[in-house]
Amino acid sequence: MNEPSPRPLLVVTASALLATAAAWAASQGARQAAGVPLPALCVALAFALNWLAFLPAWAARSERYYDLVGSLSYLGLLACALLLGEPDPRAWLLAGMVAVWALRLGSFLFLRIRACGADRRFDAIKQHPARFLVAWTLQALWVCLTLGCALAALTTARPEPLGAWAAAGFALWLVGFGVEVLADRQKRAFRADPANAERFITSGLWARSRHPNYCGEILLWCGVALAALPALSGWQHATLVSPVFVYLLLTRVSGIPPLEQRAQARWGDEPGYQDYVRRTPRLWPGLSPPAPATRGSGSSRRPSDRC
Repeated sequence: MNEPSPRPLLVVTASALLATAAAWAASQGARQAAGVPLPALCVALAFALNWLAFLPAWAARSERYYDLVGSLSYLGLLACALLLGEPDPRAWLLAGMVAVWALRLGSFLFLRIRACGADRRFDAIKQHPARFLVAWTLQALWVCLTLGCALAALTTARPEPLGAWAAAGFALWLVGFGVEVLADRQKRAFRADPANAERFITSGLWARSRHPNYCGEILLWCGVALAALPALSGWQHATLVSPVFVYLLLTRVSGIPPLEQRAQARWGDEPGYQDYVRRTPRLWPGLSPPAPATRGSGSSRRPSDRC
């Protein structure tokens, strides 16, 4: 009999330690509740929510509510920080920015999985409790690290008035949020058209970037960091790793790499797809107008992944 691998336990432990370090940095100069810094309470809440959600998910061998729990984790942490703290105008601004993003993305992903069925990324891991727990643990870590600088600003005991940084951050967030929403809508409309079965999208924002939705995601978290910056001090500045973490996660780990590999496997020998990859930036949209597609771009002989 094969012995259980220690790797899942190591990942869970490392994730908890990293989240603890993030909580410590955010807690410097933060308000407290019952003698405990609010960021520390929020980080504990994030892990509690995801570990509790793991139990029925494992019992059902289902990831159906995975993305929804992620969004609810953001909303739960925001509620905790606002209700137990003394929110100032910057706190309400940051909470609104994150809440709108979380509600939109969570509902979008939940409706997508309802329409399209199981997420294939979980096919193997949800059969093994330790590996499945790792997925929920990493989601809690994702929530804590991406929300870090906003959480520090939300709970600071030294609030700063709104100013140019907040305005610039909100403007950048608006741009990023708009790009992400528009890219998702364009792709959903493309896939809803039966004429586009077995084809890949090369129109709209997708003509300027192969992953415009991720471009928007990175920009909006940069906006959150800019808006939070004036309220941070000392070790709290370490929480500005938030947009860097989002960028590395999407471009090096779970975002673009598996999607590019899947697309290459399905369409890599198609001249149209080769042309699309050659003329379209991977992430950041080009400033010049997109070159016209070559004939046959977007076709495929393989079954399409509609979701």
